[in-house]
Amino acid sequence: MKSVFKVVLVCVLVLAAYLLLWPVPVEPKSWQAPSAPELVGDYAVNSQLANFEAIELDGLSGPEAIAGNAKGDIYLTTHEGWILKLAKGSNKTERWVDVGGRPLGIAFDSVGNLWVANAYLGLQKIDTQGQLSLEATVAESIPILYADDLVVTPNGKVYFSDASTKFPAGMGGGTLSASLLDLMEHGLHGRIIEFDPATKDVRVIMRDLSFANGVSSDRNGNFLLVAETGSYRVWKYWLKGAKAGQSEVLIDNLPGFPDNIHRGLEGRYWVGLTSPRSKILDDLAEKPFLRKIVQRLPSTLRPAVQPYGHILAIDKDGNLLNSMQDPSGAYPATTGAWETKEHLYVSSLTASSLARIKISDLEL
Repeated sequence: MKSVFKVVLVCVLVLAAYLLLWPVPVEPKSWQAPSAPELVGDYAVNSQLANFEAIELDGLSGPEAIAGNAKGDIYLTTHEGWILKLAKGSNKTERWVDVGGRPLGIAFDSVGNLWVANAYLGLQKIDTQGQLSLEATVAESIPILYADDLVVTPNGKVYFSDASTKFPAGMGGGTLSASLLDLMEHGLHGRIIEFDPATKDVRVIMRDLSFANGVSSDRNGNFLLVAETGSYRVWKYWLKGAKAGQSEVLIDNLPGFPDNIHRGLEGRYWVGLTSPRSKILDDLAEKPFLRKIVQRLPSTLRPAVQPYGHILAIDKDGNLLNSMQDPSGAYPATTGAWETKEHLYVSSLTASSLARIKISDLEL
């Protein structure tokens, strides 16, 4: 009996030592998470995203971001490194350019070049002839470790997010694993970078963000909208006017983790929420020591992305216009939406198809 007790005691001590001392890559910082809003009122539960047309991806997956060109063709990124094209009026995607790595955000400029935020590689460009080039890999002598989303303003400048300067996109096995490390630490490693294609100048315009993510702008390039995933909010950064160079929180305490931002029609900006808020993560916000212990647990026991479809439409002043949901999570990890006159295309971090919904079927 005593020998059994000794074995149990040793196991308990070993487990305790592991949970308390085993090295992990995160050094969690204390912060105050706001109480998550309930899904009532403006955020009331609905099923507007539940009925969608699934467009297959030629055997690929993870249509993280979407962009449309002047002709009305749709382009999307995939986990396997391909940019897919969905020609206007078509129901079938085709493989267009293999950019390698993990392309996340994409955006066209005024002359038809497609710019790519490639999480593993940096800022890329695909010219009108389909030729691929790597345009930026460093900002302020710090490597771009997690290029995430981007927008091109009318003056031709490219603004993109470097989600984390500490956790490279491939750390832990992929972009999702790396993002979870950054969110667990809440170390404010994210930044927004400006790239000028004419001069190749690179400069950081926003910093100290908790996982910098979606980037969009108004039609005239007066301001940027920036999603700060780890703090559940969207910023407005002024590019022009009396407030140029200043930023302010546009909408705060969102009910999920904000991802991409795309400018829609009629003054709408679409924000994807990849997952509902994690009560465990919020409750541990001011307990960095416990968060470090949680990081030592098996991945199946740590907070993870929950399957719940949710996208928001806001206006330039941060007013909520639409909250479209699918509680079933049939289309998981919604990252954003691209709006045309005929359809709303919904992107996903992990799905094996692209979701498309007729505008006539939505309550906009």
